[in-house]
Amino acid sequence: MKKLFVFTLSVLLATSAFAVITGSAHDFQGYGWSGGEICVPCHTPHNALVPQLVPLWNHTTAAGPWSQYVDVGTGTFDAGPIGQPAGVSRACLSCHDGTVAVDAFGGAVGATMIAAINPAADFTTDLSNDHPISFPYTAALAAADGELYDPTVALSGLGGTIDVDMLFGTNLECASCHDVHNTAAVAGTPLLRITNAGSLICLTCHNK
Repeated sequence: MKKLFVFTLSVLLATSAFAVITGSAHDFQGYGWSGGEICVPCHTPHNALVPQLVPLWNHTTAAGPWSQYVDVGTGTFDAGPIGQPAGVSRACLSCHDGTVAVDAFGGAVGATMIAAINPAADFTTDLSNDHPISFPYTAALAAADGELYDPTVALSGLGGTIDVDMLFGTNLECASCHDVHNTAAVAGTPLLRITNAGSLICLTCHNK
């Protein structure tokens, strides 16, 4: 009975995860190149590609370089010089910077660029007009800036503090705000982890 319960629970959880991706912006089942599969454009159970930006990564990785918000010379960014996007954000850019085809997975070259699916989702390699990513969001930065909440104390709205729920190490990345698997299934949002009604997701970090 216990084994049956565990098996049933596993199936239900898997079905639930599948359901929230279905119909979202990351559901490519309707495209012939996906083979009708929902996970394979990003993940594979065997022979994963390197670098392993996320578990069992299956997509060709964008090489950059990318310009960032800090490169425009604004005085509003207190985190100082930052490097190139890394880790999970680089995985996102492997479709969203428009240099690698969305169907370039499993070793295939691919031919379908993201601009052909959703032009607004093609951020190009110029990220200078987008929220900065891959920078350390720390208590020291919050104190120096004066208009950021201390991530080690401030609540994220996801059950814990900002640093625990939203940061990767200490870094803020694309997935700090966006959920590629649409787990929260927040209607009408671009795969946000929480709603931005009333600028809620912005005000999670920004003390305005």
